Formats: sequence, structure tokens, C-alpha cells
Amino acid sequence: MAKNIPTPTEINLHQKSCILELTFDDGEHFELTCEYLRVYSPSAEVRGHGPGEEKLQVGKADVNIEKIEPVGNYAIQLFFDDGHDTGIFSWEWLYHLGKNHDKLWEQYLDKLEKTGQKRAPTSVN
Repeated sequence: MAKNIPTPTEINLHQKSCILELTFDDGEHFELTCEYLRVYSPSAEVRGHGPGEEKLQVGKADVNIEKIEPVGNYAIQLFFDDGHDTGIFSWEWLYHLGKNHDKLWEQYLDKLEKTGQKRAPTSVN
């Protein structure tokens, strides 16, 4: 690899609080909600196959992670309780999500507002 990508030294899933806690070897520490990870999944289902093909994820406020599996020595696969499991979260992507959390979260909330969508799941009566 050309870049020196920080790697996690600890990965802890707190299912009751829906938080994935990550500590990287450069000392960075992030607590990322399952909702945030779900809406920023690196899967083609979420990101599309190119610019402008992203699909806004809605109703994910209550999503949780059921399990985590390692992918080689460069990533993890997250299995969400809404059935989504196709995103491979590389160390680089997780680090990016942690470092840019505030900006990315604000962008997501702005997109929801502009499209009239909600974070909460739609209730079925």
C-alpha cells in the first residue's frame, strides 16, 4: 500500500447503545452509531456504482448490528438487523467515517430534510 492507513487495535460493538467503538493504532478513538454506519455503508446498494447513483437511506434510526466478521486483514463486514450485509468496511473507510463524522452526519440530515424523509422507521398500521 502506498498510504499508511491506520488500523484498528480495538473494535467493540455495544448492541444496547447501538454503538461501534473503534480505537486505531495512531491513537484515534471513534464511537459510531449503527445508524451512521448503515447510512454510510460502502456497498453498491447504498453508494451506487458511480457518482450521482447514491441511494438515500431512510428510516434507519433503530438499526443495529447483529454480528461482525473480519475480511482479511483490511476490513470488517457488518451484518445489520435490517438485513443489510453487503458492505465491506475497510480500515480506511471506517477511519474516514470517524474523522469526518460531524460533516458527514450533517450532510445526511440535510439530505433527509430536503427530500422530506425521516430517520425513524415508517410505522405500518
